[in-house]
Amino acid sequence: MALTYSTYEAKAKLSEILRKVREGQHVTITYHGEPVAEVRPVSREARPLAERVRELEQRGVVVGAGKSPKGLSPVARRPGALKRFLEERD
Repeated sequence: MALTYSTYEAKAKLSEILRKVREGQHVTITYHGEPVAEVRPVSREARPLAERVRELEQRGVVVGAGKSPKGLSPVARRPGALKRFLEERD
């Protein structure tokens, strides 16, 4: 999905635009309503999936299986809470 900003907005929101581009989005910049430029991520060499997932984990975009996101702790105090909950529902 391409986002569109006027020249005025692009100057005021450059950091926001760059963040979106780093996330993989394309941004179109217009002058008097006419597209004049596109800001898009620099194409990188194809990297192995494991390397790309590791990078996303380091950036905090995804959390690996069995890992808890920073600042969050398990709600259940004892193991087996889900099983007990489901048994109580019956």
